[in-house]
Amino acid sequence: MLKLNTQNKSILFDRPAVMGILNVTPDSFSDGGRFNQMGKALHHCEQMIADGADFIDIGGCSTRPNNAIANESEEMERVVPVLKAIRKAFPETLISIDTFRKNVAEACVNEGADLINDISGGLFDDEMLPYIGKNHIPYVMMHCIGTPETMHQYTLGGDIHQIVMDFFALQCKTLEAYGEQQIILDPGIGFGKSLEANYQLLNDLNRYRYNGLPILIGISRKSLINKVLNTTPDTAENGTTVLNTIALLNGADILRVHDVKNAREAIELVGTFCNFAAKFEP
Repeated sequence: MLKLNTQNKSILFDRPAVMGILNVTPDSFSDGGRFNQMGKALHHCEQMIADGADFIDIGGCSTRPNNAIANESEEMERVVPVLKAIRKAFPETLISIDTFRKNVAEACVNEGADLINDISGGLFDDEMLPYIGKNHIPYVMMHCIGTPETMHQYTLGGDIHQIVMDFFALQCKTLEAYGEQQIILDPGIGFGKSLEANYQLLNDLNRYRYNGLPILIGISRKSLINKVLNTTPDTAENGTTVLNTIALLNGADILRVHDVKNAREAIELVGTFCNFAAKFEP
């Protein structure tokens, strides 16, 4: 069960949640340049909310392979105005900020962001975990290795569950040392892992579910789909839904997606299936 205490509200989710992706970048791997104008960003946000998004995850710094990383000022200029506009237009919507920089996180929290989604799990900015911890901000901790420039050069295999679990144990203990925390775990599927490792992580979430914490799965349009089906990010929605369904059956608490409607339908159908299946258990 996912429970969040944000700056202004306490929310208990009675089903898996959907995090809708809003990339306000010119260079993201799937939708770069589509929503980096204010009007388009707001319209897309409105559509995702109508389709059932529980969170809007705003990202202003793409970490796609072989991509130049935006500097802090560029990221700030992209994210903060959109955040302020969304907060004004949709005041009840939960807003997540996809950043690995403490200064961006702090500026966004000051403007009303509810959650920080850090792809580095605290590795890329030494000030991130102290800031998150001391201010008790809900935090998505993704498993990561390397730097923003090298993270995609790794292809981790072996006992991937233990590798991810060890990372979470270390980073959670570091964060918890600064105070009581609200941590959501993200295994970082598609980031520096072999194809086999990605599917292993999707198959058995509980082998790396540190301390019973909720797990976010972000596989939307990623290469673990495209390498198998010979699809592209633009044609990977069916594959995304199939893998999201597998993730839900294995206990995922949040789905981070580009297509909110498909994810919401998967959650409803899996929930219905599980409810009926439970009635016929011996």
